Amino acid sequence: MSQPVANRNVAVIQHSAFEDIGIFGEVIRDKGWNVSVYNAGIDDLSQPLLDADLAILLGGPIGAYETDRYPFLVDELHRLERRLATNLPTLGICLGAQLIASALGARVYPGAYQEIGWGEVQLTTQGHASCISHLAGNNVLHWHGDTFDLPTGADRLASTRHYENQAFSFGNNVLAMQFHAEIESSRIEQWLIGHTCELANSRIDVPRLRASSHQLAPHLRSLGAGLLCDWLDELLW
Repeated sequence: MSQPVANRNVAVIQHSAFEDIGIFGEVIRDKGWNVSVYNAGIDDLSQPLLDADLAILLGGPIGAYETDRYPFLVDELHRLERRLATNLPTLGICLGAQLIASALGARVYPGAYQEIGWGEVQLTTQGHASCISHLAGNNVLHWHGDTFDLPTGADRLASTRHYENQAFSFGNNVLAMQFHAEIESSRIEQWLIGHTCELANSRIDVPRLRASSHQLAPHLRSLGAGLLCDWLDELLW
């Protein structure tokens, strides 16, 4: 297990202004690490993706394959490929997980089901032996319509009824989670506002989603924190 080290540089890559690192930020701040936030499509991601001790790629409403509509993804994926090739610690959430899958050579594509709402994930044997084990039997927030194939050499950690690949690890230093274990209950309203078109098109009951989020997100706080702590402790710096 690695020892806590102060002054590590953490680069957080946001693809949507209201989707931040949530409760994961508290874990990182408690370690005394330096956190810098970069906005994809606006900021130059060369330095954070190539040099940061830890990179965290967050979610967003676009697809990892939409490089023709969002050309900045070409450069982001290229930098991410180089980062992963050097085994630098990298965490991906939702779109971030899809970008990691793509950078590792796997196919990312639209799924057949819009998975939005709270539900459990089924852990694999590897999942039960990993940091994801904190989530066993508990609800997490799902908010995606895209999916991906499992990259060659990766270990599947979790699945749902609709999507086989919900989380995977790639060695000790790469973790990708399609779902959201970082969500902060006080921020859920921003998600409901920001994703209003998607929610309407998917015919999601917004009051019901709001109520379930306020009910379930507080319990997820300690589970998500434990997940991240365990993963960070096992990193090979």
